[in-house]
Amino acid sequence: MAVNKTRRLLLVRHGETEWNATGRIQGMLDVPLNALGLAQAQSVGAE
Repeated sequence: MAVNKTRRLLLVRHGETEWNATGRIQGMLDVPLNALGLAQAQSVGAE
């Protein structure tokens, strides 16, 4: 008997930071998520 399993792959980038919101370039520093970024992370985590 064949079993058909479906897998789901989510490609996720980081949530928003204050630097993203103000157009600042980042890359060398670990800038924390802002309130929107935290909400975005929680939302995708619920998936």
